Parts: sequence; structure tokens; C-alpha cells
Amino acid sequence: MTDDEARNICKTYVDTYLDKIHRISSTQDASMNAIIEYVTNKCVEDLILTEDIEVARSALDVLMMKELTRNAISIDSIQTQIQAGVQEALVDLHEATEEADNKVRNMLSRINTLTRCNPLTPPDMTTKTTTTTTTTSVSLRASSINIHPNAKWAQNGITVAGGNGRGSETNQLAHPWGLYVDDDETIYVADWGNHRIVEWKSGAMNGKVVAGGNEAHQLYAPRDVIVDKESDSLIISGCGNGRVVRWPYQNGTSGETIISNIDCIGLTMDENRSLYVVDNEKHQVRRYKIGGAQGTVVAGGNGQGNRRDQLSKPRYVFVDRDHSVYVSDNETHGVMKWEEGAKQGIVVAGGQGPGNSLTQLNAPQGVVVDQLGTVYVADWGNDRIIRWPKGATQGTVIIGRNGEGVQSNQLDCPVGLSFDRHGNLYVVDFGNHQVQRFNIE
Repeated sequence: MTDDEARNICKTYVDTYLDKIHRISSTQDASMNAIIEYVTNKCVEDLILTEDIEVARSALDVLMMKELTRNAISIDSIQTQIQAGVQEALVDLHEATEEADNKVRNMLSRINTLTRCNPLTPPDMTTKTTTTTTTTSVSLRASSINIHPNAKWAQNGITVAGGNGRGSETNQLAHPWGLYVDDDETIYVADWGNHRIVEWKSGAMNGKVVAGGNEAHQLYAPRDVIVDKESDSLIISGCGNGRVVRWPYQNGTSGETIISNIDCIGLTMDENRSLYVVDNEKHQVRRYKIGGAQGTVVAGGNGQGNRRDQLSKPRYVFVDRDHSVYVSDNETHGVMKWEEGAKQGIVVAGGQGPGNSLTQLNAPQGVVVDQLGTVYVADWGNDRIIRWPKGATQGTVIIGRNGEGVQSNQLDCPVGLSFDRHGNLYVVDFGNHQVQRFNIE
């Protein structure tokens, strides 16, 4: 689902409800306008992540409660107003929801029809490879340096990409997702809302578009990117058009489709240049070796569920030196580890249902693992980064102890995660349209 599609859906629900109660947002007081804007934006962010229309319906519950209590000045008056108006409010809510459901159903039907009539990828999954003379010098997603188990990071982040509001200028990003940090601290960002990959040199005020466009031969809503130095190319998951592409770094104007017909989100590569790809729709991770055509399931692949041999809407993947696969599993709210050749995984972080305790995660996204086996997770729903030592039953919050926000010590829906070679932590701050670096102390 694209940013525009999610925003149209959320606005349909919000506007339908406001029309039902005969209130127009532009004529409300400042506080009501702010709430409407906040609810709409939060709906968009959550809908992009979950692709669950129930998110948009829930937004109306918030507006209904605000409308019921808008003139209340005390706890008693809040209770009185709710009791007096709740029946009528529930009727309005129900009618508005049904009306919006029908509008959105028609909207999605048109989108699906257009997609079927204008497919962006071939119907069959195929893999193409580039022949090279060596299989070494692959730059991995996370640094291989040791990080002390009690290491601390600065709590105030430094903006290293974006940070100038949502937009398409070279100093802006629009709902970024994955990132890759190179050896020289150059950052590559999957700029989801702008359908492009942006390169930010260390200390740069502006980025450079190195891949992009939403034509069939270009990009559409990319969610992750890595660098393959052997082929001097970027490998990109183009979630919106269901494929993985290899994009030449030097003067590339289009990408080569290497995997098609896949709902890909996260991807990574091991030292042998085997590619690991998360298939969100099929609830699995597949490994594609050089010269391989179909790939091998290395995690999940047994349908959607919470059994140890299953995944449920997996997001991002990390592979360690032993070729164990770590997967952030969105709907089981945990991180699972699958050793090489294993038929089942084990939960190494979260997995206790959604929540904000130190034993829980809420829709985890980016995941990286250090040499000690410590797992670091972007805890999307809790706006924090949490560290989970090997064998631990609970984690510790290392970044984002101050809730959702725009300050340098806050995050808003963190997604992508990576270290540089010094141990500094890079976080894609999805809701604030930026990448933050938290320096190791």
C-alpha cells in the first residue's frame, strides 16, 4: 500500500465521520483541528505498516470520544457528557463506518483492477545473476565489531539524512523504511514515499538520488536496500511492484529484476553473496545462492501462524557469521532465530504479545545482531530501540525512553536499523522522515 493510498483511505473515514456529525474540521477550534490532523497522520502510518483497514476504523473511535467530551472541564462532567450522548454517538459512528467501508471498498476495487490490467512484474518468479570473478569483499549490513554488552549510546540523536519535514527535495525524505550504512559511513536510504534510493555522504546536508522512479523499469515504494560491492550495485526490495532489483551504482538509469512476484520487505546478504529475502505475504524467508533460480526456504514457509515452524507477516532479516537467520515477525511481536538447516525457529526477543514491558515488543521492524549474539530491535509500536542479550528473558531500552515525538531524544515509529564500524547506531525515524545517528559512548 502506497502513502497516497493509505492517506486517501484514512481521510475517507475521517471526513465521512465529520460529515455525519455535521462538523467541518476547518471550522473547529485549534485543539480539535490538531487532533483531527494527528489522528489522520497516525492512521496513515499504522495503515502503511499493517495494511489492516481496522486501523482506519479505530481512528473514528478516537474522534468520537473527543467529540463527546469536547466541552468537559472535570472528571464528573466527562462522565455526564458520555452518558448523555453515547447512544447517539454510537449510531453516528456505526453509520459513518458503514458508509466509509463502502467508499473504501470501491476505491480498493478500482486500485486492484488497475493493478491487474497493468502488471508491473512478470507472473513467474525468476532469478538472474551477475557473473563475477570472486565471491569476497561483500559489505554486510551490520558491522562485525564487538560491542560491549553494557555499551551505552547518546540519548540525543544527530540527524544524518532528511529531517526537514516530509517532501521530495534532496534534503528531505518521505516515510523512509530500510537503510544501509557503508564502511565510510555513507548512508543509503529506501525513501519509500518518494520511490527512490537516496545516498547521503557523511556530514552532507543534501542527499543524492542514486536509484528511483516508479515506471515498470524503475522503483515503486522501496522498503529496503543493500550494497553489493562485487557487482558495484544496489539490491533493492521494491515492495510496491513486487520484485527485487539490482541497480547499477555508476550512472544506473534502470534496474534489473532478479526476483519477481514477491511481497518483499527486508533483505540482506551473507559473505558468500547469497541473498536472503523476506516474503511478507508467504510468511517466509528464502535464500538465493549465486546461480540459483528458485531459492530455498530458511525460515517459515509453513503458512501464517505462531508455531515454531511458522512466521506471521515477517518484516526484516539479519544473517550472522554462522548463517543463522534472525527475523522480526510483525504479528507475533517477536524476533525469531533459525539456525542454518533448522526446521523450527526459537524466539530470541519478545514473542509475548504486543505491549511495552521489557519482555514485549510491538510490531518489531529492523533487527541487527552483534558478535556476542545480542539482538537489537526497532520496536515500532513503542517508539524505542531495545537490546536483548543472548539467552535473556527481557530486554533493555537503549534509545527512545521518552515516547513518541520530534525531539532529538525521541522517535516516531522506528523502522530500519544498522551499526557503522565504530558501533554508532543508525535508526530510520519513519514518522519524522529522517535518519538519526546515536553515537556510542
